[in-house]
Amino acid sequence: MIVTGPYTVHASWMPAGALFLWGARRQGGSVDATELKHLLFAWHAASFYGTFIETLEFTGKEGVVLESEDALHYFCDPSELQHASIEWSTEAAPLKAAAPAIREALAAGRVMPDYDKWRQGSLGWKLQLPEELRGMESPLLKTWADTLIEAEVRRRPELQEALTKLTETVPRIQRGDISADLWLDEEDWLVSIGWKPDTAPFRTCLQLVEPEHDGMWRLAILLQDRQLAERIISCDAEGTPSPGEPVPEEWQPELPRVSRDVERWLHIIPELRDTHEPTRLKRELTADEAWEFLAQGSRQLVEAGTPVFLPAWWERLRRTKPRLRAKLRSSVGTTGSSAFGLNQLMEFDWRLAVGDMELTEEEFRTLMEEKRRLVRFRGRWIQLDPKQMEAISQVMKQVKKKRGLSFRDVLELHLAGEEEDGENPAGREEDDIDLKLEVELNDHLRQLITRLKEHKGVPMQGPPPGFHGTLRPYQAEGVSWLLFLRQFGLGGCLADDMGLGKTIQWISYLLSVKEQEGQVQPGEDQEPLPPGLLICPTSVLGNWQKELQRFAPGMKVLLHYGPQRRKGEDFRKEAMEADLVLSSYTLAHLDEKEFSSIYWSSICLDEAQNIKNAYTKQSGAVRRLDGYHRIAMTGTPIENRLTELWSIFDFLNPGYFGTLREFSHRFVQPIERISDQALIGQVQRMIRPFLLRRLKKDPAIQLDLPDKDESKVFISLTAEQASLYENYIRDLFERLDRLGPMERRGLILSALTRLKQICNHPELLQKSMRGAAIQWRERSNKLERLLDMVSELRTEGDRCLIFTQFVETGYMLQHVLEQELAEPVLFLHGGTPKHTRDEMVDRFQNESLPEAERNGVFLLSLKAGGIGLNLTAANHVFHFDRWWNPAVENQATDRAYRIGQSRHVQVHKFVTLGTLEERIDDMIERKQDLSRQIVGGGEGWITELSTEDLKELFSLRQEWINV
Repeated sequence: MIVTGPYTVHASWMPAGALFLWGARRQGGSVDATELKHLLFAWHAASFYGTFIETLEFTGKEGVVLESEDALHYFCDPSELQHASIEWSTEAAPLKAAAPAIREALAAGRVMPDYDKWRQGSLGWKLQLPEELRGMESPLLKTWADTLIEAEVRRRPELQEALTKLTETVPRIQRGDISADLWLDEEDWLVSIGWKPDTAPFRTCLQLVEPEHDGMWRLAILLQDRQLAERIISCDAEGTPSPGEPVPEEWQPELPRVSRDVERWLHIIPELRDTHEPTRLKRELTADEAWEFLAQGSRQLVEAGTPVFLPAWWERLRRTKPRLRAKLRSSVGTTGSSAFGLNQLMEFDWRLAVGDMELTEEEFRTLMEEKRRLVRFRGRWIQLDPKQMEAISQVMKQVKKKRGLSFRDVLELHLAGEEEDGENPAGREEDDIDLKLEVELNDHLRQLITRLKEHKGVPMQGPPPGFHGTLRPYQAEGVSWLLFLRQFGLGGCLADDMGLGKTIQWISYLLSVKEQEGQVQPGEDQEPLPPGLLICPTSVLGNWQKELQRFAPGMKVLLHYGPQRRKGEDFRKEAMEADLVLSSYTLAHLDEKEFSSIYWSSICLDEAQNIKNAYTKQSGAVRRLDGYHRIAMTGTPIENRLTELWSIFDFLNPGYFGTLREFSHRFVQPIERISDQALIGQVQRMIRPFLLRRLKKDPAIQLDLPDKDESKVFISLTAEQASLYENYIRDLFERLDRLGPMERRGLILSALTRLKQICNHPELLQKSMRGAAIQWRERSNKLERLLDMVSELRTEGDRCLIFTQFVETGYMLQHVLEQELAEPVLFLHGGTPKHTRDEMVDRFQNESLPEAERNGVFLLSLKAGGIGLNLTAANHVFHFDRWWNPAVENQATDRAYRIGQSRHVQVHKFVTLGTLEERIDDMIERKQDLSRQIVGGGEGWITELSTEDLKELFSLRQEWINV
């Protein structure tokens, strides 16, 4: 028999949470990692004889890595080579020796709270190990055991629940605080947290007794029967019962513990020591001392396991926070609608509410001057926390500095706080200073805000004389709502579902304004009504021109667009002669000087999500425009981030949500990070008065639209696609971890595009598709399936829309479909000129054209063709490649599924199985839709994923490759 070695195996802990083993020859020199793996695991079946054991270099040494639980199994049943002479080092030997006992303790559930960890300021568990192993404990053994315990706790719900309970009930001791040694040993601690039963027949309790009038408060010691809670006996600090109080026989041996309990209380709260006899408990407390005991000391004792009896009213008083209330005077709001506006200042009187008791400003200031924390007022105790009183004073000063409360302040305070009642919300720390300024509305403002919140009671107005068309009931309500907001100079967001007719609602509004405000009577010294301004995406300018000509032919419309557009004073002169100036978002920035020279009658943003990024120059220029009334129209007020809502609302009612930084700190971070439901509700209440949203599926709308069916078409990759996909991923991850943060983000975003293109067709990686002849057959199942489905529907005389994210994909599909269908195929993308775009829409929609001149297949890029178009001639919609945000896809679908559609609409969403596209589809299905909560998602967040998460997202599932 050949004996190899001798060797010594060493062990150390890796930050990733695993053990690192390396070997050294006793005569000198290190052991190669592969050789060490063979020595230790050649007979280890669980690791498939070492196959699954990872080798690497760590701290300059070569060795093997053992996950914590794998190490436990290995040390309990080592499988070393029999002919090898192996010794375990002083740090590794205890691991091997303790492993069987650790495994047995875990299996038997011998886990208990760790007293030493608690003393150091944290909570955790430890194992109950045999006495002989406790002397072997080393930092490495303890770290390994802690990791194993954490894994066991995660697997056992009862231990997780116990730890949660401990977190809620056990007081933390700051690191370095050794006072715990003086009053609590491990046994006492386990009893106090309820882990071990207390065998004493009674509990030692402390009672705070309130004075009958304004005298001193009193401390009393009580003994409470554990079995019969109503049996309570008073005693002194030595455990001697009060005269005339019989003590049960079985209590007598335990009475000496009372003095130990009192000594413990004094260590926890030194302020309870008698001034003249520091070893004794105070018998009486001043009002301020009583307040400190009620607010702080009693809680410390309870956390340490001592029952405390307090006055019955304290629990209610403790949770009742003072509320500062501004009571609006009855005259506010009666001076006529023209006096309103978000910046209008309101007159009010201060009130301080404590529970159901209300103090005037004078009474409040009188109590403040007394500097008392507990005051008997009108026969009841009230709490005047100095921190809360200071907060109230600061709020008063801030309001005074602002010269009062504006209507914006009143509206925000009322809407944000209408569901709070002054009680401390669940889960909030009791000593948090969270003062809420409330507003008590008068009858006039209450009626106005009720109309704003509920959109009811708004005076209904019919269509104006110049409107050539018919308004559905819900559309008339939308027009009336916009006109109602206009009375008070308040901006509004018309956020109706796509296809519900936001366009004609706004045209009707504009004509109504002209009818009601634009008529200058003879002899009146009145300025003519300035024009309105409509800003929209360049791609829908032509659509707006046609809709205005159709529904408001008498309106003078100036199209400000193109190289020949007016500038400077020429623009101003021509604009002032028009009823409406129509322009684009791009020009709102480029021609900001011209637009800023006019105070507009109204400013309307169509597809207002175009200003969702508050930091762009375009968004800033639009928000700086000046006008009497501001309106935003969008079916998606939020697409990806809550900050998009801020940008739209900062345009509508500047300053309503404060600065972007304030809004982000107050709402965005807690809502997007932990879905704070209270804050979500607050945002909902704040936007409700200024946002009108109706959905197609709402029965009250009564659209009587035909049905819409959505289905997914699942496709597998060809072998060529699979090879390209895998090779690209392999190359990606080889490069990824070598890059800096910026380069890494760029590479990931580039990878998203490449992987989606591979799923569409391999040819897209090679060259431009514009007019190129390509070998497309049998290389993409997705393309083949699309061709089959489009061919079938065209045979039946149906028309379709096909959406893709990529322009090159669009050119390829156009080439293939024209070749196979033998008919022209339209393709609209971001580079399509306006006049060509209008011609395309007309050739697809115009039923008066001969059938031979009408196109049946319309290809559109998702961004350019997903908004602002009416394409109801189509009854099939294809999403050739998927986008992360369902709201964007729905917008595109609703080019066909909208008012005017008379046929059943079928929506087909292509998904390539086993790839990134399937992950996208899963994510859309699982997604918590922020837009739905408040009133979607871009790809930027993907760049922040870890490499492991990216591998999960991008990896190719082999079972879906079409070989």
